[in-house]
Parts: sequence; C-alpha cells; structure tokens
Amino acid sequence: MFIYKFLMSVDSMPAEKVSPELLTNSQGLYLKGIRHRQELTQEDLSALTGIPRRHISEMESGKRSIGKTTAHKLADALKADYRMFL
Repeated sequence: MFIYKFLMSVDSMPAEKVSPELLTNSQGLYLKGIRHRQELTQEDLSALTGIPRRHISEMESGKRSIGKTTAHKLADALKADYRMFL
C-alpha cells in the first residue's frame, strides 16, 4: 500500500525533460533502445545488416542521420517498423 501511495504522490514529468535528447535524436535513442532490448551489440547489428559498426554508433549518438534504405535494413534485422527510424 505504501508504494501505491508514493507513486500516486509523485508528479509526472515529460520524457523530454528527463531525456532532452528525445527532442533532437529520438531515432537514435529508439535504435539504441531496441538494440539493447534484443541484447545485441553494435557489432552484432552490424553483422546482421551489413552497416558498419561505426555508422551504427554515429546513428545512435545523432551524428549520422538514418536514411530510408538504412531504416529498412535496421527494421528487418530488429523486427521493427522502419518508420520509427525516420
């Protein structure tokens, strides 16, 4: 019961306030999150997609955009909707 009361008393906060990167790199965060959820390393994902590991790192950090062709490769390997990477 205590946990319920505690949770009910906590104010909610927008996700963008907790992680400001959501405003500028939501695609990269999604890529990193889904890759982690599937317990894949960047090397593993690189082997599955043919995308260089360095490029995956750059996409996750927002230094490289994810084009449509790459989005399809990632989506196929991760069993995800390619539109989430665009």
